[in-house]
Amino acid sequence: MDTHHDFSAAEAHFNAMKEFLHRPEAHQLDLSGLEQRLSLDGREVLRQLLLAHITARGGGDIGASVVGADGVRRTHKRLRPRTILSLFGPLTFHRLAYGMPHVASVFPLDAMLNLPPIKISYTLQQHLVQEVISRSFHEALAALERWTGLTITPPLAQRIVLEAARDVDAFYTQQYDRESRKAQPLPVLVLTVDGTGVLVRTADLRSATRKKRLTKVSRSRGNPLDQPHREYTRRMATVASAYEVARFVRTPDEIVAGFFAPRSPSSRQRPVPVAKRLWASLSQSRKAVIQALFEDALRRDPHHAKEWVVLVDGDPHQITCVQACAQVYESPVTIVCDIVHVLGYLWKAGAVLQRKEVVAPWVGNTLLRVLLGHSAVVAATMRAAATRQKLSATARNPVDTCAQYLRNHAAYLAYYHYLNAGYPIATGVIEGGCRYLVKDRLALTGARWSLDGAEAVLKLRAVKASGDFSAYWTFYEHQQYARNHESLYQSPAVLTGGGSSK
Repeated sequence: MDTHHDFSAAEAHFNAMKEFLHRPEAHQLDLSGLEQRLSLDGREVLRQLLLAHITARGGGDIGASVVGADGVRRTHKRLRPRTILSLFGPLTFHRLAYGMPHVASVFPLDAMLNLPPIKISYTLQQHLVQEVISRSFHEALAALERWTGLTITPPLAQRIVLEAARDVDAFYTQQYDRESRKAQPLPVLVLTVDGTGVLVRTADLRSATRKKRLTKVSRSRGNPLDQPHREYTRRMATVASAYEVARFVRTPDEIVAGFFAPRSPSSRQRPVPVAKRLWASLSQSRKAVIQALFEDALRRDPHHAKEWVVLVDGDPHQITCVQACAQVYESPVTIVCDIVHVLGYLWKAGAVLQRKEVVAPWVGNTLLRVLLGHSAVVAATMRAAATRQKLSATARNPVDTCAQYLRNHAAYLAYYHYLNAGYPIATGVIEGGCRYLVKDRLALTGARWSLDGAEAVLKLRAVKASGDFSAYWTFYEHQQYARNHESLYQSPAVLTGGGSSK
Protein backbone atom coordinates (compact mmCIF):
# COMPACT_ATOMS: atom_id res chain seq x y z
CA MET A 1 0.00 0.00 0.00
CA ASP A 2 1.22 3.47 -0.87
CA THR A 3 2.07 5.36 2.32
CA HIS A 4 4.04 8.11 0.56
CA HIS A 5 1.14 10.27 -0.51
CA ASP A 6 2.29 13.81 -1.17
CA PHE A 7 0.70 17.11 -0.26
CA SER A 8 0.54 18.39 -3.84
CA ALA A 9 -3.19 19.19 -3.74
CA ALA A 10 -2.77 21.35 -0.63
CA GLU A 11 0.31 23.00 -2.09
CA ALA A 12 -1.51 23.73 -5.35
CA HIS A 13 -4.40 25.31 -3.52
CA PHE A 14 -2.04 27.38 -1.38
CA ASN A 15 -0.20 28.58 -4.48
CA ALA A 16 -3.54 29.53 -6.05
CA MET A 17 -4.29 31.61 -2.96
CA LYS A 18 -0.96 33.44 -3.32
CA GLU A 19 -1.57 34.04 -7.01
CA PHE A 20 -4.99 35.47 -6.30
CA LEU A 21 -3.52 37.98 -3.84
CA HIS A 22 -1.29 39.34 -6.63
CA ARG A 23 -4.18 39.81 -9.05
CA PRO A 24 -5.88 43.19 -9.63
CA GLU A 25 -9.25 41.93 -8.35
CA ALA A 26 -7.65 41.17 -4.96
CA HIS A 27 -6.40 44.77 -4.79
CA GLN A 28 -9.97 45.96 -5.21
CA LEU A 29 -11.09 44.17 -2.03
CA ASP A 30 -11.13 45.82 1.38
CA LEU A 31 -9.96 44.04 4.53
CA SER A 32 -13.33 42.37 5.15
CA GLY A 33 -13.44 41.01 1.62
CA LEU A 34 -9.92 39.64 1.90
CA GLU A 35 -10.68 38.03 5.24
CA GLN A 36 -13.77 36.30 3.90
CA ARG A 37 -11.95 35.02 0.81
CA LEU A 38 -8.90 33.78 2.71
CA SER A 39 -11.04 32.20 5.41
CA LEU A 40 -12.77 29.96 2.89
CA ASP A 41 -9.60 29.18 0.92
CA GLY A 42 -7.54 28.70 4.04
CA ARG A 43 -10.02 26.22 5.47
CA GLU A 44 -9.79 24.21 2.26
CA VAL A 45 -5.98 24.16 2.43
CA LEU A 46 -6.16 22.86 6.00
CA ARG A 47 -8.69 20.20 4.97
CA GLN A 48 -6.44 19.00 2.16
CA LEU A 49 -3.39 18.95 4.44
CA LEU A 50 -5.25 16.87 7.02
CA LEU A 51 -6.60 14.48 4.40
CA ALA A 52 -3.13 14.08 2.84
CA HIS A 53 -1.61 13.29 6.22
CA ILE A 54 -4.25 10.65 7.01
CA THR A 55 -3.78 9.10 3.57
CA ALA A 56 -0.01 9.07 4.06
CA ARG A 57 -0.43 7.04 7.25
CA GLY A 58 -1.78 4.18 5.20
CA GLY A 59 -4.89 2.13 5.77
CA GLY A 60 -3.94 0.82 9.20
CA ASP A 61 -2.12 -2.36 8.22
CA ILE A 62 -0.89 -4.08 11.39
CA GLY A 63 -0.05 -7.47 9.93
CA ALA A 64 -1.58 -10.49 8.28
CA SER A 65 -4.27 -10.89 10.91
CA VAL A 66 -5.61 -9.50 14.18
CA VAL A 67 -7.41 -11.16 17.08
CA GLY A 68 -10.53 -9.43 18.38
CA ALA A 69 -11.70 -9.28 21.96
CA ASP A 70 -13.97 -12.23 21.11
CA GLY A 71 -10.89 -14.38 20.50
CA VAL A 72 -11.56 -14.76 16.77
CA ARG A 73 -8.59 -14.26 14.48
CA ARG A 74 -9.51 -12.02 11.55
CA THR A 75 -7.48 -12.73 8.41
CA HIS A 76 -9.60 -11.20 5.63
CA LYS A 77 -8.39 -7.71 4.72
CA ARG A 78 -10.17 -5.26 2.49
CA LEU A 79 -10.27 -1.47 2.06
CA ARG A 80 -13.42 0.31 3.06
CA PRO A 81 -14.21 4.05 2.86
CA ARG A 82 -14.96 6.26 5.85
CA THR A 83 -16.15 9.87 5.85
CA ILE A 84 -15.59 12.14 8.85
CA LEU A 85 -16.76 15.72 9.18
CA SER A 86 -13.75 17.55 10.62
CA LEU A 87 -13.34 21.12 11.80
CA PHE A 88 -12.09 22.00 8.30
CA GLY A 89 -14.67 20.08 6.28
CA PRO A 90 -15.46 16.50 5.16
CA LEU A 91 -12.67 13.93 4.91
CA THR A 92 -13.13 10.71 2.93
CA PHE A 93 -10.41 8.10 3.04
CA HIS A 94 -9.98 4.33 2.88
CA ARG A 95 -8.85 2.09 5.73
CA LEU A 96 -8.31 -1.61 6.16
CA ALA A 97 -11.01 -3.79 7.65
CA TYR A 98 -9.91 -7.04 9.28
CA GLY A 99 -12.78 -9.52 9.15
CA MET A 100 -14.03 -13.06 9.03
CA PRO A 101 -17.44 -14.49 8.14
CA HIS A 102 -20.13 -13.97 10.78
CA VAL A 103 -18.08 -11.65 13.01
CA ALA A 104 -17.81 -7.88 13.12
CA SER A 105 -14.81 -6.36 11.35
CA VAL A 106 -12.28 -4.22 13.16
CA PHE A 107 -10.56 -1.14 11.72
CA PRO A 108 -7.12 -0.47 13.23
CA LEU A 109 -6.79 2.96 11.58
CA ASP A 110 -10.05 4.04 13.21
CA ALA A 111 -8.47 3.21 16.55
CA MET A 112 -5.14 4.86 15.71
CA LEU A 113 -7.01 8.08 14.87
CA ASN A 114 -9.54 7.57 17.69
CA LEU A 115 -12.41 8.16 15.28
CA PRO A 116 -15.81 8.64 16.90
CA PRO A 117 -18.63 6.19 16.13
CA ILE A 118 -20.54 8.99 14.41
CA LYS A 119 -19.30 11.05 11.47
CA ILE A 120 -18.44 14.19 13.50
CA SER A 121 -14.84 14.54 14.71
CA TYR A 122 -14.26 15.03 18.44
CA THR A 123 -12.76 18.49 17.90
CA LEU A 124 -15.87 19.57 16.02
CA GLN A 125 -18.03 17.96 18.71
CA GLN A 126 -16.15 19.90 21.37
CA HIS A 127 -16.84 23.21 19.62
CA LEU A 128 -20.48 22.24 19.19
CA VAL A 129 -20.93 21.28 22.84
CA GLN A 130 -19.37 24.51 24.06
CA GLU A 131 -21.75 26.48 21.88
CA VAL A 132 -24.83 24.47 22.88
CA ILE A 133 -24.25 24.80 26.63
CA SER A 134 -23.82 28.56 26.25
CA ARG A 135 -26.77 29.48 24.02
CA SER A 136 -29.88 28.03 22.40
CA PHE A 137 -29.55 25.08 20.01
CA HIS A 138 -30.62 27.25 17.09
CA GLU A 139 -28.06 29.95 17.88
CA ALA A 140 -25.34 27.37 18.58
CA LEU A 141 -25.79 25.58 15.25
CA ALA A 142 -25.95 28.90 13.39
CA ALA A 143 -22.72 30.06 15.08
CA LEU A 144 -20.98 26.80 14.23
CA GLU A 145 -22.03 27.06 10.60
CA ARG A 146 -20.90 30.68 10.48
CA TRP A 147 -17.40 29.89 11.75
CA THR A 148 -16.81 26.54 10.05
CA GLY A 149 -19.15 26.50 7.07
CA LEU A 150 -20.52 23.14 8.30
CA THR A 151 -24.14 22.23 8.91
CA ILE A 152 -25.14 19.86 11.72
CA THR A 153 -28.76 18.85 12.20
CA PRO A 154 -30.45 19.49 15.58
CA PRO A 155 -31.12 15.76 16.26
CA LEU A 156 -27.45 14.94 15.70
CA ALA A 157 -26.37 17.88 17.86
CA GLN A 158 -28.65 16.69 20.67
CA ARG A 159 -27.19 13.20 20.41
CA ILE A 160 -23.67 14.60 20.65
CA VAL A 161 -24.50 16.61 23.79
CA LEU A 162 -26.15 13.64 25.49
CA GLU A 163 -23.15 11.43 24.75
CA ALA A 164 -20.64 14.09 25.81
CA ALA A 165 -22.07 14.23 29.34
CA ARG A 166 -21.72 10.53 30.11
CA ASP A 167 -18.32 10.64 31.84
CA VAL A 168 -18.74 13.68 34.08
CA ASP A 169 -19.16 11.71 37.31
CA ALA A 170 -16.17 9.46 36.56
CA PHE A 171 -14.07 12.51 35.71
CA TYR A 172 -14.76 14.19 39.05
CA THR A 173 -14.05 11.00 40.97
CA GLN A 174 -10.61 11.00 39.35
CA GLN A 175 -10.27 14.76 39.75
CA TYR A 176 -10.85 14.61 43.49
CA ASP A 177 -8.27 11.86 43.85
CA ARG A 178 -5.74 14.37 42.51
CA GLU A 179 -6.95 17.21 44.73
CA SER A 180 -7.50 15.26 47.96
CA ARG A 181 -3.92 15.64 49.21
CA LYS A 182 -4.17 19.42 49.02
CA ALA A 183 -7.60 19.38 50.67
CA GLN A 184 -6.75 16.87 53.38
CA PRO A 185 -5.37 19.31 56.01
CA LEU A 186 -8.27 21.77 55.68
CA PRO A 187 -10.59 21.56 58.72
CA VAL A 188 -13.94 22.66 57.29
CA LEU A 189 -16.01 20.67 54.80
CA VAL A 190 -18.82 22.79 53.34
CA LEU A 191 -21.96 21.35 51.74
CA THR A 192 -24.64 23.53 50.24
CA VAL A 193 -27.79 22.93 48.20
CA ASP A 194 -30.50 25.01 46.55
CA GLY A 195 -33.09 24.69 43.80
CA THR A 196 -34.68 26.55 40.92
CA GLY A 197 -37.50 25.72 38.49
CA VAL A 198 -37.02 24.80 34.83
CA LEU A 199 -39.70 24.85 32.14
CA VAL A 200 -40.00 21.30 30.80
CA ARG A 201 -42.25 19.35 28.50
CA THR A 202 -45.47 18.16 30.10
CA ALA A 203 -44.38 14.52 29.76
CA ASP A 204 -41.24 15.29 31.81
CA LEU A 205 -42.98 16.97 34.73
CA ARG A 206 -42.99 15.03 37.98
CA SER A 207 -46.13 12.91 38.20
CA ALA A 208 -47.87 15.04 40.84
CA THR A 209 -47.12 18.28 38.96
CA ARG A 210 -48.22 16.79 35.64
CA LYS A 211 -51.52 15.66 37.14
CA LYS A 212 -52.21 19.15 38.52
CA ARG A 213 -51.31 20.75 35.21
CA LEU A 214 -53.57 18.49 33.16
CA THR A 215 -56.42 19.10 35.60
CA LYS A 216 -55.97 22.88 35.41
CA VAL A 217 -55.78 22.97 31.63
CA SER A 218 -58.79 20.70 31.17
CA ARG A 219 -60.91 23.02 33.32
CA SER A 220 -59.77 26.22 31.62
CA ARG A 221 -60.88 27.76 28.35
CA GLY A 222 -59.68 30.47 26.02
CA ASN A 223 -56.20 31.87 25.60
CA PRO A 224 -53.42 29.28 26.21
CA LEU A 225 -51.37 32.09 27.73
CA ASP A 226 -53.88 32.46 30.56
CA GLN A 227 -52.65 31.60 34.05
CA PRO A 228 -54.04 28.01 34.16
CA HIS A 229 -51.96 27.17 31.08
CA ARG A 230 -48.81 28.58 32.65
CA GLU A 231 -49.18 26.91 36.05
CA TYR A 232 -47.46 23.63 36.87
CA THR A 233 -45.06 23.79 33.93
CA ARG A 234 -41.78 23.66 35.81
CA ARG A 235 -39.65 20.94 37.30
CA MET A 236 -37.26 21.72 40.12
CA ALA A 237 -33.55 21.51 39.38
CA THR A 238 -31.47 20.93 42.50
CA VAL A 239 -28.02 22.50 42.63
CA ALA A 240 -25.39 21.18 45.04
CA SER A 241 -21.83 22.04 45.93
CA ALA A 242 -19.10 20.65 48.16
CA TYR A 243 -15.67 22.02 48.97
CA GLU A 244 -13.07 22.16 51.71
CA VAL A 245 -11.73 25.37 53.15
CA ALA A 246 -9.58 26.83 55.90
CA ARG A 247 -11.18 28.64 58.82
CA PHE A 248 -11.91 32.33 58.38
CA VAL A 249 -12.68 33.85 61.76
CA ARG A 250 -14.59 37.14 61.66
CA THR A 251 -16.58 39.37 63.98
CA PRO A 252 -20.23 40.43 63.65
CA ASP A 253 -19.08 44.01 63.11
CA GLU A 254 -17.01 42.91 60.11
CA ILE A 255 -20.02 41.20 58.57
CA VAL A 256 -22.23 44.27 59.01
CA ALA A 257 -19.48 46.51 57.63
CA GLY A 258 -19.22 44.25 54.60
CA PHE A 259 -22.89 44.91 53.80
CA PHE A 260 -23.20 48.56 54.78
CA ALA A 261 -19.79 50.26 54.99
CA PRO A 262 -18.14 51.76 51.89
CA ARG A 263 -15.96 49.29 50.05
CA SER A 264 -12.36 49.55 51.15
CA PRO A 265 -9.29 47.36 50.50
CA SER A 266 -8.92 44.65 53.12
CA SER A 267 -5.63 43.20 54.28
CA ARG A 268 -7.38 39.94 55.18
CA GLN A 269 -7.37 37.38 52.41
CA ARG A 270 -10.40 35.11 52.33
CA PRO A 271 -9.30 31.45 52.06
CA VAL A 272 -9.84 29.82 48.70
CA PRO A 273 -12.10 26.72 48.53
CA VAL A 274 -10.24 23.57 47.55
CA ALA A 275 -11.56 20.51 45.67
CA LYS A 276 -14.72 22.43 44.90
CA ARG A 277 -17.39 20.60 42.97
CA LEU A 278 -20.62 22.18 41.74
CA TRP A 279 -23.35 20.24 39.98
CA ALA A 280 -27.07 20.25 39.28
CA SER A 281 -29.74 17.69 38.46
CA LEU A 282 -33.20 17.98 37.02
CA SER A 283 -33.93 14.26 36.88
CA GLN A 284 -33.09 13.44 40.49
CA SER A 285 -35.26 14.48 43.42
CA ARG A 286 -33.95 16.96 45.96
CA LYS A 287 -33.63 14.11 48.46
CA ALA A 288 -31.53 12.08 46.00
CA VAL A 289 -29.23 15.05 45.28
CA ILE A 290 -28.71 15.69 49.00
CA GLN A 291 -27.92 11.99 49.47
CA ALA A 292 -25.37 12.24 46.65
CA LEU A 293 -23.94 15.33 48.35
CA PHE A 294 -23.43 13.42 51.60
CA GLU A 295 -21.89 10.48 49.72
CA ASP A 296 -19.45 12.89 48.11
CA ALA A 297 -18.65 14.28 51.56
CA LEU A 298 -18.02 10.78 52.94
CA ARG A 299 -15.56 10.08 50.14
CA ARG A 300 -13.73 13.23 51.14
CA ASP A 301 -13.87 12.63 54.90
CA PRO A 302 -14.75 8.99 55.66
CA HIS A 303 -13.67 9.25 59.32
CA HIS A 304 -15.45 12.56 60.05
CA ALA A 305 -12.19 14.23 60.95
CA LYS A 306 -13.42 17.55 59.55
CA GLU A 307 -16.22 19.83 60.70
CA TRP A 308 -19.17 19.51 58.32
CA VAL A 309 -21.08 22.73 57.64
CA VAL A 310 -24.30 22.62 55.62
CA LEU A 311 -25.44 25.97 54.24
CA VAL A 312 -29.18 26.27 53.49
CA ASP A 313 -31.60 29.02 52.56
CA GLY A 314 -34.09 28.06 55.26
CA ASP A 315 -36.47 25.91 53.22
CA PRO A 316 -37.99 23.49 55.80
CA HIS A 317 -38.09 20.53 53.39
CA GLN A 318 -34.47 21.11 52.50
CA ILE A 319 -33.49 21.17 56.19
CA THR A 320 -35.51 18.01 56.87
CA CYS A 321 -33.71 16.20 54.03
CA VAL A 322 -30.32 17.33 55.35
CA GLN A 323 -31.14 16.16 58.87
CA ALA A 324 -32.40 12.80 57.59
CA CYS A 325 -29.22 12.22 55.56
CA ALA A 326 -27.03 13.26 58.49
CA GLN A 327 -28.77 10.64 60.60
CA VAL A 328 -28.60 7.90 57.96
CA TYR A 329 -24.90 8.49 57.26
CA GLU A 330 -24.13 9.12 60.95
CA SER A 331 -22.58 12.44 60.01
CA PRO A 332 -22.58 15.23 62.62
CA VAL A 333 -23.34 18.47 60.78
CA THR A 334 -23.79 22.12 61.62
CA ILE A 335 -26.70 23.59 59.64
CA VAL A 336 -26.32 27.29 58.90
CA CYS A 337 -29.05 29.49 57.42
CA ASP A 338 -27.77 31.87 54.79
CA ILE A 339 -27.26 35.34 56.29
CA VAL A 340 -28.26 37.01 53.01
CA HIS A 341 -31.75 35.49 53.25
CA VAL A 342 -32.04 36.84 56.79
CA LEU A 343 -30.93 40.25 55.57
CA GLY A 344 -33.59 40.18 52.87
CA TYR A 345 -36.33 39.62 55.46
CA LEU A 346 -34.92 42.42 57.63
CA TRP A 347 -34.98 44.91 54.72
CA LYS A 348 -38.66 44.16 54.05
CA ALA A 349 -39.55 44.50 57.73
CA GLY A 350 -37.54 47.71 58.05
CA ALA A 351 -39.36 49.25 55.09
CA VAL A 352 -42.63 48.82 57.03
CA LEU A 353 -41.45 49.88 60.48
CA GLN A 354 -39.09 52.77 59.68
CA ARG A 355 -39.03 55.96 57.69
CA LYS A 356 -37.19 55.65 54.38
CA GLU A 357 -34.17 57.69 55.48
CA VAL A 358 -33.49 55.52 58.55
CA VAL A 359 -34.26 52.05 57.12
CA ALA A 360 -30.61 51.24 56.33
CA PRO A 361 -29.26 52.14 59.82
CA TRP A 362 -32.11 50.17 61.42
CA VAL A 363 -31.42 47.12 59.25
CA GLY A 364 -27.67 47.31 59.99
CA ASN A 365 -28.25 47.56 63.75
CA THR A 366 -30.83 44.77 63.71
CA LEU A 367 -28.55 42.52 61.64
CA LEU A 368 -25.78 43.07 64.22
CA ARG A 369 -28.14 41.95 67.00
CA VAL A 370 -29.01 38.80 65.04
CA LEU A 371 -25.32 38.08 64.46
CA LEU A 372 -24.72 38.46 68.22
CA GLY A 373 -27.28 35.72 68.91
CA HIS A 374 -30.37 37.78 69.79
CA SER A 375 -32.69 36.69 66.99
CA ALA A 376 -35.55 35.78 69.37
CA VAL A 377 -35.42 39.24 70.98
CA VAL A 378 -35.29 40.87 67.54
CA ALA A 379 -38.41 38.94 66.46
CA ALA A 380 -40.35 39.94 69.57
CA THR A 381 -39.22 43.57 69.35
CA MET A 382 -40.28 44.06 65.73
CA ARG A 383 -43.67 42.48 66.34
CA ALA A 384 -44.23 44.74 69.32
CA ALA A 385 -43.24 47.75 67.20
CA ALA A 386 -45.78 46.78 64.52
CA THR A 387 -48.47 46.49 67.21
CA ARG A 388 -47.60 49.90 68.69
CA GLN A 389 -47.87 51.47 65.25
CA LYS A 390 -51.32 49.84 64.85
CA LEU A 391 -50.44 48.46 61.43
CA SER A 392 -53.10 46.49 59.59
CA ALA A 393 -52.65 42.75 59.08
CA THR A 394 -51.72 43.36 55.45
CA ALA A 395 -49.28 46.18 56.20
CA ARG A 396 -47.47 44.31 58.95
CA ASN A 397 -47.19 41.06 57.01
CA PRO A 398 -43.46 41.56 56.14
CA VAL A 399 -42.77 42.11 59.84
CA ASP A 400 -44.61 38.99 60.93
CA THR A 401 -42.98 36.96 58.15
CA CYS A 402 -39.51 38.10 59.22
CA ALA A 403 -40.22 37.46 62.91
CA GLN A 404 -41.61 34.01 62.14
CA TYR A 405 -38.55 33.14 60.06
CA LEU A 406 -36.23 34.21 62.88
CA ARG A 407 -38.14 32.15 65.46
CA ASN A 408 -38.59 29.05 63.29
CA HIS A 409 -34.91 28.98 62.29
CA ALA A 410 -33.37 30.04 65.59
CA ALA A 411 -31.45 26.75 65.83
CA TYR A 412 -29.62 27.62 62.61
CA LEU A 413 -28.88 31.29 63.33
CA ALA A 414 -26.06 30.92 65.88
CA TYR A 415 -23.87 33.22 63.82
CA TYR A 416 -21.68 34.34 66.70
CA HIS A 417 -20.55 30.72 67.16
CA TYR A 418 -20.21 30.16 63.42
CA LEU A 419 -18.02 33.23 62.97
CA ASN A 420 -15.80 32.29 65.91
CA ALA A 421 -15.39 28.82 64.40
CA GLY A 422 -14.41 30.31 61.04
CA TYR A 423 -17.40 28.88 59.17
CA PRO A 424 -18.93 30.48 56.06
CA ILE A 425 -22.41 31.92 56.67
CA ALA A 426 -23.53 32.83 53.14
CA THR A 427 -24.68 30.63 50.28
CA GLY A 428 -23.15 32.77 47.55
CA VAL A 429 -21.55 29.75 45.88
CA ILE A 430 -24.85 27.95 45.42
CA GLU A 431 -26.91 31.07 44.71
CA GLY A 432 -24.52 31.96 41.93
CA GLY A 433 -24.66 28.36 40.77
CA CYS A 434 -28.44 28.49 40.44
CA ARG A 435 -28.09 31.58 38.29
CA TYR A 436 -25.23 30.80 35.92
CA LEU A 437 -25.54 27.02 35.98
CA VAL A 438 -29.30 26.77 35.49
CA LYS A 439 -31.10 30.03 34.78
CA ASP A 440 -28.65 31.61 32.34
CA ARG A 441 -29.11 28.69 29.93
CA LEU A 442 -32.23 26.70 30.80
CA ALA A 443 -34.41 29.75 31.37
CA LEU A 444 -33.92 31.22 27.89
CA THR A 445 -37.10 32.63 26.38
CA GLY A 446 -39.11 29.96 24.60
CA ALA A 447 -37.02 27.05 25.86
CA ARG A 448 -38.96 23.98 26.96
CA TRP A 449 -36.68 21.12 27.90
CA SER A 450 -36.68 17.36 27.70
CA LEU A 451 -35.41 15.75 30.87
CA ASP A 452 -32.41 14.03 29.27
CA GLY A 453 -31.37 17.10 27.31
CA ALA A 454 -31.56 19.41 30.31
CA GLU A 455 -29.63 16.96 32.48
CA ALA A 456 -26.80 16.69 29.95
CA VAL A 457 -26.55 20.47 29.52
CA LEU A 458 -26.51 20.98 33.30
CA LYS A 459 -23.67 18.49 33.73
CA LEU A 460 -21.58 20.06 30.99
CA ARG A 461 -22.27 23.61 32.20
CA ALA A 462 -21.11 22.55 35.65
CA VAL A 463 -17.85 21.27 34.15
CA LYS A 464 -17.33 24.55 32.31
CA ALA A 465 -18.29 26.66 35.35
CA SER A 466 -15.67 24.79 37.38
CA GLY A 467 -12.99 25.61 34.79
CA ASP A 468 -12.52 21.94 33.91
CA PHE A 469 -13.91 21.72 30.39
CA SER A 470 -10.61 21.20 28.54
CA ALA A 471 -9.43 18.59 31.05
CA TYR A 472 -12.79 16.87 30.93
CA TRP A 473 -12.85 16.71 27.15
CA THR A 474 -9.42 15.06 27.10
CA PHE A 475 -10.69 12.55 29.67
CA TYR A 476 -13.86 11.98 27.61
CA GLU A 477 -11.88 11.26 24.44
CA HIS A 478 -9.72 8.76 26.32
CA GLN A 479 -12.85 7.05 27.64
CA GLN A 480 -14.30 6.94 24.15
CA TYR A 481 -11.12 5.33 22.86
CA ALA A 482 -11.35 2.64 25.53
CA ARG A 483 -15.02 1.98 24.81
CA ASN A 484 -15.06 2.15 21.01
CA HIS A 485 -11.62 0.85 20.03
CA GLU A 486 -9.45 -0.64 22.74
CA SER A 487 -12.24 -2.95 23.88
CA LEU A 488 -12.44 -4.56 20.41
CA TYR A 489 -8.97 -6.16 20.52
CA GLN A 490 -7.59 -9.05 22.48
CA SER A 491 -4.27 -7.23 22.61
CA PRO A 492 -4.79 -3.47 22.12
CA ALA A 493 -1.03 -2.98 22.18
CA VAL A 494 -0.94 -3.99 18.50
CA LEU A 495 -2.48 -0.60 17.69
CA THR A 496 0.61 1.22 18.94
CA GLY A 497 3.25 -1.30 17.91
CA GLY A 498 3.54 -2.75 21.42
CA GLY A 499 2.41 -6.23 20.53
CA SER A 500 1.57 -8.58 17.73
CA SER A 501 -1.49 -10.54 16.61
CA LYS A 502 0.37 -12.41 13.94
